[in-house]
Amino acid sequence: MLDTHHHLWTYGADEYPWIPAGTPLAQDQLLPELEEATSAAGVTGTVAVQARQIVEESSALREIADQSDLIRGVVGWVPLISGTVEQDLEQFSAHPKFVGVRHVLQDEEDEYFLRDELHRGLSKLPAHDLRYDLLLFQRQIPVAIQLVDRQPELGMIIDHIAKPEARSGRVEQGWRKGMKELAKRENVLGVKFSGLATEFPNDDDIAPDTIRAYFEETLEIFGPDRVMFGTDWPVCLLRLESYRQWSDAVIDLTSSLSSDEKDIILLKNGETAYQLKS
Repeated sequence: MLDTHHHLWTYGADEYPWIPAGTPLAQDQLLPELEEATSAAGVTGTVAVQARQIVEESSALREIADQSDLIRGVVGWVPLISGTVEQDLEQFSAHPKFVGVRHVLQDEEDEYFLRDELHRGLSKLPAHDLRYDLLLFQRQIPVAIQLVDRQPELGMIIDHIAKPEARSGRVEQGWRKGMKELAKRENVLGVKFSGLATEFPNDDDIAPDTIRAYFEETLEIFGPDRVMFGTDWPVCLLRLESYRQWSDAVIDLTSSLSSDEKDIILLKNGETAYQLKS
C-alpha cells in the first residue's frame, strides 16, 4: 500500500496556528511516528506533502525522505508567483524524491486561481517533470476547472476528493457535478480518497455508509485507474482514533473489487501519477 498523502512537522504553536491545542496534532509528527503508524497498518510507502508555505519546509521534507525508504515521494512548496521560481524548481526537482508542488489554494480567494503570476509558475512545472497537487474546497471547483484548463500540459492530482461539504446520510450534488467536470480533463491524473473524515462537522457523526457512498461515487466518476489511497495523517486524527482506522476503512471499501483494481487503487495509481522510482 502507498499512502499518497501525509504530513510531517516539528510542532510549534506559532508555526502551526491552525492546529488546535491539546489534539494529537499539537506535537512532533516526524519519521518515528510515521514509521510506527504505517507499520501497524501495513503501508509500505508514502508521499509526504507540504503543510507550511515556506521553502525551508520543502528542504526539510527532502532531508527526512533521504533518511527512509518508506518515504518514496515529496510534494513540497515553492513560491510559484515569485520571479525566482525557476531557480527554486531547478534546486528541488534535482532531488529524485521531489515529485510535485502544492499551494494551499483552499485558503485563497477565487481570483488567486487565475492570477497570471501563478500560471507563469505552474507552466514551468512540466519542464521539471513535476506534478501539481490541487487542494481546494468543493465550493472552489468551478474556478479550479478554469485553472486546470489553462495548464493542459501539467499533470494534476486532486487532494481529498476536493473536500466535499460532507454530511452523514447524503452525497453533495454540487460536489458530484463539479467532480464529473474535473474528471473530463485528461491532465487530471488522479484523485486522492483521503481527508474526508475531517470534512464532517464536529457535531455530525461520520457514518460508514456515507464514507462508502463518497468512495463509490468517486470510483464511478474517475474510474479505478485514477483513484488513489491517502490518509491525510496526522490531520485525520482530529476525527479518527488512529492512522489504521482510515487505512482499514479504505481496504474494506475496496474488498468487493477485483485484485487488480485493489492493487491499482492502493498502490499503483499513486506510483504512476507521481512517477515514483522503485
